[in-house]
Amino acid sequence: MKEIVLSGIRSTGNLHIGNYFGALRNFIRMQDTSNCFFFIADLHSLTTHPDPENFHKNVKTVLAEYLASGLDPEKSVIFVQSTVPEVSELYTLMNMWSYVGELERTSSFKEKVRKHPNNVNAGLLTYPVLMATDILIHKAHKVPVGKDQEQHLEMSRVFARRFNNMYNVEFFPEPAAYNFGTDLVKVPGLDGSGKMGKSEGNGIYLTDDEKTVHRKVMRAVTDSGPVNPDAPMSEPVQNLFTILQIVSDGEVVRFYEEKYKSGGIRYGDMKKQLAEDICKITLPIRERILEIQGNDKYLDEVVKYGAEKARASASKTLAGVKEIMGFKWF
Repeated sequence: MKEIVLSGIRSTGNLHIGNYFGALRNFIRMQDTSNCFFFIADLHSLTTHPDPENFHKNVKTVLAEYLASGLDPEKSVIFVQSTVPEVSELYTLMNMWSYVGELERTSSFKEKVRKHPNNVNAGLLTYPVLMATDILIHKAHKVPVGKDQEQHLEMSRVFARRFNNMYNVEFFPEPAAYNFGTDLVKVPGLDGSGKMGKSEGNGIYLTDDEKTVHRKVMRAVTDSGPVNPDAPMSEPVQNLFTILQIVSDGEVVRFYEEKYKSGGIRYGDMKKQLAEDICKITLPIRERILEIQGNDKYLDEVVKYGAEKARASASKTLAGVKEIMGFKWF
């Protein structure tokens, strides 16, 4: 039996090149070796009260980006979270064996409370329960997650063990973090620190046109230039070299590394090269995204097909949980 791998992304906007190089390229390869589930977490996004006018548009955008990047609905299960009602039902049941204290101690919840004290809704508190539901309802063995989601994945294992112990069964497997068998690619942001992300406003999106990519890269933070070639690079410059290593040929990378060491580097030239190399990868994807976004019939077929396959998996798990818990028909 193939290992079940599950991954999802919130429907809060466009995917950026960090998403693509960090995970999507690996997902494309995995489709032939694993039983993959990819979903758009529209229920999760409700914790931030998205604008109803843009809610569906955001889901449609992420779906088109998934497909344009190479995810294949014939090889993998690609679905929208809200089209699988079994998720909401299992989420309700799982809240009964999740405790307020442990949810309040999660780093993500405390961070949200600090940043948004006027929007501390119940959905934020039980966010880890819904995330665990997404994973456990398909009995996933592996879940590709970043460092910021490790605590949520650990809670998924806790909930799985708790259910198994409460009812003296071996029903839920304990999901493990998955890094594609190699070191994870962390794509840094253009602002000189941290990782690339939508909320940080430091990303290059798969839907950006050529002019936008060049403008963003040319505005990327650098420094005044190397003073001592033996001194470590500043973080902003190291970040640019990291992106260069991801998107450019080895010969190009070596050229600019030598220029840096010799003190003759011109950051403007390096940025122009970086922008061109990014565009070589992203612009063909952008063309496919725009084409797919304009094909509502195809998107509708993909969503319905994905929901059908996801529900087949989810309903089987939900039925097993309810039987174990003692639900019976009269």
